[in-house]
Amino acid sequence: MKRILLPFAPPILVALVGSLPGCSSGSEEEYNQCIDAVAASMTPPAPATAAGPFRAELLETDPAGAPEIVREKLREDMHQSVHAARANAIARKRCEALKPPARSVGLFGVSSAESSDDAASGPSQSAGGGASQVSGTNNQIAGVDEADFVKNDTKHIYVASGSHLRIVEAWPAATAHEIAKVALPGTAKKLFVDGDRALVYSAVSQNGQNGQSGRYGRPSYGGASECTYGYQCSFQGDGSATVISIFDIADRAAPKLLRTIESSSSLLAARRVGSTVHTVLSQQPPNGASYWSTYPEGLKSGAGEDAINAAYDELVRQNEARVAAIDVSRVLPVTKDSGGQAPGALLFRSSMPDGAAVTSVLSLDLGADPAVKMVSVISKPGAVFASSEAIYMAVPHGQQAGWGWYEGRAERELSTIHKFSIGTSPLATSYRTSGVVKGRVLNQFAMDEKDGKLRIATTTGHLPSPDAHNTLSVLEDQGQKLDVIGQLDHIAKSEDIRSVRFDGDRGYVVTFKKTDPLFVFDLSDPRAPRTLAELKIPGFSTYMHMMDASHLLTIGYDSEDHGSFAYFTGVLLQIFDVSDPQNPRLAHKEVIGTRGSSSEALTNHLAFTYFGPKQLLALPMTICEGGAGNGSYGANMTFSGLMVYGVTPGGGFEARGRVAHPNGQYGSYESSACMNWWTNASSEVRRSIIMDDFVFSVSNRRIKVNDLRALGDDVKEIPLEDGSSSQEL
Repeated sequence: MKRILLPFAPPILVALVGSLPGCSSGSEEEYNQCIDAVAASMTPPAPATAAGPFRAELLETDPAGAPEIVREKLREDMHQSVHAARANAIARKRCEALKPPARSVGLFGVSSAESSDDAASGPSQSAGGGASQVSGTNNQIAGVDEADFVKNDTKHIYVASGSHLRIVEAWPAATAHEIAKVALPGTAKKLFVDGDRALVYSAVSQNGQNGQSGRYGRPSYGGASECTYGYQCSFQGDGSATVISIFDIADRAAPKLLRTIESSSSLLAARRVGSTVHTVLSQQPPNGASYWSTYPEGLKSGAGEDAINAAYDELVRQNEARVAAIDVSRVLPVTKDSGGQAPGALLFRSSMPDGAAVTSVLSLDLGADPAVKMVSVISKPGAVFASSEAIYMAVPHGQQAGWGWYEGRAERELSTIHKFSIGTSPLATSYRTSGVVKGRVLNQFAMDEKDGKLRIATTTGHLPSPDAHNTLSVLEDQGQKLDVIGQLDHIAKSEDIRSVRFDGDRGYVVTFKKTDPLFVFDLSDPRAPRTLAELKIPGFSTYMHMMDASHLLTIGYDSEDHGSFAYFTGVLLQIFDVSDPQNPRLAHKEVIGTRGSSSEALTNHLAFTYFGPKQLLALPMTICEGGAGNGSYGANMTFSGLMVYGVTPGGGFEARGRVAHPNGQYGSYESSACMNWWTNASSEVRRSIIMDDFVFSVSNRRIKVNDLRALGDDVKEIPLEDGSSSQEL
């Protein structure tokens, strides 16, 4: 095993140490610069499959060789992670004279607080007798429908709830009632409805009984629930297997199961373009793939470099044995189709160290075409954005020591961008190419495609680091790779991104540390993006919606300035006039409640219903009031349910009324429901649908029907819990 023994000190290290008489401690910045300089001088061994650290290369792979390819990727990942840990340990040893005294950190940290109407999915047409004006799914891109647990047409509401598909005859609203309840395998997650077809996703356990391997011969790793706003969560699926059930719903009261497709992978994202559904699935790495250590047992504090190297040499030998023992025989997803169609499958691998998971795009037609196409890449999952012609996935990973991406410790972070081509036929699906950008994306809205070019906003580093900053990049598909052709770097230093929206040739980015700078960017020349304006106001937006070409409607949090940092407080609604992109202005604002108030719409755009034809905004909301201030949470939850506003660019926000949904978890309104951290936004109500003069508020437990002219007087209530009385098919 080659040891790291450098006969010289990097110039920056000499300068830093030499500038401090008596080798006294330095500033945190000097200490970090020293560590960077030493670590950067330690070049890690190049991965055997890598074409270089700054590009990702398309490599088509024989699926039969996938197990050993995955093992080799595990070995590479292990070597790189251990090398980075070794380099860091040695760097800290060489720079220990510069280490500043420890400083205390307060309870709340040191310096940080914490789509247009035509993009909404046009509801499927039902067989007459429906409402004349209805809202639909709040899709990011017009014509690209996003899967959700609630869908509707002009007459019916479809809900994937508990372990059932439920169909509610919603119109006329006064007689709304459930007309069908179909049992599903596992837990219902999401669905699509296209004419007389419904496709439902459900999650089933990977585990068998008594702890034995499950239906696909692999254990479940019990991953996180769905991540929609990636500030403090990862886009990785939930670790369950997935069942896709396709129904004929020509007779809404008697759905007929036509086909099931089972996959050992978990659902990550799904889009529908016309009658073709594209499902992004994530197959977890082999069991034990991340069980190696990056810190040697028994390595004592203050050990010298020889002892550090010897300990890491032994650690590598131990980890090699662990990798060799991993069972890689079942690394590829298992897919079973009741229609007898074996999905055409292609497998690719990236030259980047993107992990040993397998991410797939499975495409099928809801109509008569039985074809299924599946394309996979050996890569861990990431945030997914889709246009009508392509699916992009941004896979984040930290850069290993010595890769030298740019300068500074905070910039050892980048994302691989995988591009899949899609179309109106399943057979059009293919793995197109990949590329690399610095930083990480917040969510799907940080990406957008125009004229075949990807625009992407990323953050590098984490608050409260002064090195944190943001980047806006434009990538062009050049066949073999996605190349960065235009870039604005070091945007909003010492801040991070809280929301992004692209609209035509403009880009809007909100960053935050103490205030909310709304940046406006000109992207008309993709090779030379430029900043048009920066508007600083208190608080920050977590979602931006295009009311029209000249106005942004946003939801986020207000903030309370405390000098070097700010606390988030109540929910903040704002309208920005961006008709003059060089002089954006805040036109209207509305603050709801105090700290602890929350709405699923803050972190999931599918919960945000802006209905342009009636100029109405419907939002799930939990309102907290009271509290002692100074960062304390509200003392009392005063409302849980749906809030409805009239919203116009000229008049701002006009409260129209509320629909109460008492929080079932806490019973009566209790202060314990107000302990909501800003990234864990939640609410009892999850979705809303507007049909003519009625609004339907949807929670996990029930649907309530209210007349928009008399909000609060429930017209109907339809239970959704599995124990409720309904027709069993």
